[in-house]
Amino acid sequence: MSWTLVFNPLLPTTAMLGLGVAAVVLGGLLLWRHPRGALLRLAAFALLFFALFNPSLHQIERESLNDIVVVITDRSASQRLAGRAALSDEAETQLDRQLAELSGIEVRKITSPLSSDARSREGTLLFKDLAQTLSEIPPDRLAGVIAISDGQIHDVPKNADDLGLNAPLHVFVSGSPDEFDRRIELLRVPRFGLVGSQQSARIRILDSRADKTGGPVNLQILREGEESQTRRVMVGQEIDVPIQFNHAGVNIVELQVEEADGELTTANNKSVLSAEGVRENLRVLLVSGEPHAGERVWRNLLKSDAAVDLVHFTILRPPEKQDGTPINQLSLIAFPTRELFSEKLEDFDLIIFDRYHRRGVLPLLYLDNVARYVEQGGAVLVASGEHFAKPTSLHRTPLSYIIPATPTGRIIEQGFRPKITKTGGRHPVTRSLANAENGNPPWGRWFRMIETSDVRGSVVMEGPGQAPLLVLNREGEGRVALLLSDQAWLWSRGFDGGGPHTDLLRRLAHWLMKEPDLEEDVLVARAREDQLVVERRSMDDEIAPIELTAPDGNVSTLELEQSSPGVWRKTIVADEHGVYRLKSGKLGAVAHVGKPNAREFADLAATTDRLKPVLEATGGGSYWIREQTEAGGLKLPRLTQLRTGRVMHGADWMGLRRRDAASIRGIRLFPVFAGFGMLAIMLGLLAATWYREGR
Repeated sequence: MSWTLVFNPLLPTTAMLGLGVAAVVLGGLLLWRHPRGALLRLAAFALLFFALFNPSLHQIERESLNDIVVVITDRSASQRLAGRAALSDEAETQLDRQLAELSGIEVRKITSPLSSDARSREGTLLFKDLAQTLSEIPPDRLAGVIAISDGQIHDVPKNADDLGLNAPLHVFVSGSPDEFDRRIELLRVPRFGLVGSQQSARIRILDSRADKTGGPVNLQILREGEESQTRRVMVGQEIDVPIQFNHAGVNIVELQVEEADGELTTANNKSVLSAEGVRENLRVLLVSGEPHAGERVWRNLLKSDAAVDLVHFTILRPPEKQDGTPINQLSLIAFPTRELFSEKLEDFDLIIFDRYHRRGVLPLLYLDNVARYVEQGGAVLVASGEHFAKPTSLHRTPLSYIIPATPTGRIIEQGFRPKITKTGGRHPVTRSLANAENGNPPWGRWFRMIETSDVRGSVVMEGPGQAPLLVLNREGEGRVALLLSDQAWLWSRGFDGGGPHTDLLRRLAHWLMKEPDLEEDVLVARAREDQLVVERRSMDDEIAPIELTAPDGNVSTLELEQSSPGVWRKTIVADEHGVYRLKSGKLGAVAHVGKPNAREFADLAATTDRLKPVLEATGGGSYWIREQTEAGGLKLPRLTQLRTGRVMHGADWMGLRRRDAASIRGIRLFPVFAGFGMLAIMLGLLAATWYREGR
């Protein structure tokens, strides 16, 4: 409790100054001309002037507040290594005991990470979490901050002012200064590369031992689907590791350096090179026969695909057509048959024959080139018209060796709705195109198709009487598709309700060009945060269990659940971050869970170097927990409270700032010039003045 005299003038400041000057002048005149009673009159004037200041006594009732000490414990991934978690727990327990013995101390305990973005963090952001807590504490109550960490903190401010810390920061380091660690440092890793190309990543092997001279060590390199390789490299020397982009999507190369005797941990002896494989634009050659209503369906579809470069030719003038039109009036160019079907045939990823038939434009030799092109890995799509059933059919050319069905010569001309076969329900080209209603998809009708026999391959769509409508087959290293109708364009026009022509034709083209997502028999693994999503696609009714190899080498069996015809999936929680390997028969897949080469594991040796600037600025100190360990357990430096001091630590003590903060519980007001007592004093002085002057 304390008393304070407070003035609250009844008149403005300028008026009070004027009255004060006038009182001084009048008092001087009185003393000069009428000395008798002048002092009493001046006392009355002074008392009146003092009353105009409206003085009052304030009685303030205060309550002392406890000083606040923040204890923040690092619980990041690096703290779970080498027994650091146990050391931190023991240090925290003893620290709680010492703080409880101090009077006037309130403890705020937090852990880092504490925020909701812990999964997406890059490294240990201890000061971010500390700042969030300090924002809720009055600065005049903060006595100090004590951190328990390995010192590997990645958001240390350049100075204490950036954090707004006006109290000492002390740190208990959960390690020892003689720790060392060997790790792989990634200097340059390509983010993406074209499928089929090769790029190099640059790495370096580092060893934190001060006496390490940089001798040779073994570096193991493991690529997807290949045997591991071992290279002899020098510590500290930059080396290049080639990355082969064998497929679209994520391409992974694993690196592992041999363990050093006595090193802290092998957690960062492994590293992952991860880069995205992207395809060059796929080149498609579209050869159309005579113009027809559906010609632009293929052109518009392929031109709208940003991943496709289209070369389109329509055969309008066969060589035998000589109608005498002058050359200078012809707007057509000669069909570059030799250039396309001999010299640059291998440059195309897909060749489409849309209603094309033998017209003497393409010599049989060139069609024989196309057949060999398919066997060597190319792709051909035949979208047939009525000529496919006639003597000018492409089946009566060298392409008959690769076309997966033989026309009978009969053309079916009746309205029908295309259907998905049982095989088509499992095939990625036609799977889930539309939900069937009572076995009949609600698609528009077509009115013409070609009857065939001797079908080989997979029939994924059928017409009336279960006649094959769309046949897919593999020939040698390549692929062939046969669409036995030229009326898919009816769906694009919305006739009779239309149909999924865009999805069907785009999937068909990309399956022919070996798009990985459209493979019939494939094992896929994808990482999603701390989960692993496994998918197996197959044309069979059942699949074998999946063999799963975790990053630590443990092998387990994974049973997938069928989610749709031909598709099995399962999502599991990945307890450990790293590369997971899956195997199903001859199929294999890899996926990396967690962030590749996380900042948290880049450097694991305990250190005080990162925190030195902040410790020096706040007057705090650092203490190695392992060095404080004795036979009887952990012995921490004693805590003491200091009101002032630039250096707040010593070899066996650390200081907390005493704040003496208080809160005001109440204020009582006592006016000085209030009541009859002050009026009596004023009247008494005036009466005494008159009495003295009257004598």
